[in-house]
Amino acid sequence: MDSFLYKEDTYKIIGAAMAVHRYFGCGFSEKVYQDALEVEFQEQEIPYLREEPVFAEYRNKVLSTEFVPDFICYNCIIVELKAVKELEDYQRSQAINYARVANKEIALLINFGEPSLKYERYVISNL
Repeated sequence: MDSFLYKEDTYKIIGAAMAVHRYFGCGFSEKVYQDALEVEFQEQEIPYLREEPVFAEYRNKVLSTEFVPDFICYNCIIVELKAVKELEDYQRSQAINYARVANKEIALLINFGEPSLKYERYVISNL
């Protein structure tokens, strides 16, 4: 699978996150960054759904537990935000699992909690 799937769309999302981080820096709650990023998405005309629930399936049955990624952009990229000192493996797994459950090919994990914006991009295979 192409590791640069949706390259331009991904760069636009990261650019929007960088604009938010330049404005606020680190030290705010995740919700502040989420609210600001939504404004930035609107300004840059990046299509998104905010906190759209997705549901896992087990043995061809939809489970009742909902998963709520921060954003789904361009109908193909899960965007999960954090505001932590350092990303941990469980947060990486969360972003990847949200993408799998939502049947999306890309997961972006963005951390506003460090002095420089950090992001990780995952290509989800076997969808």
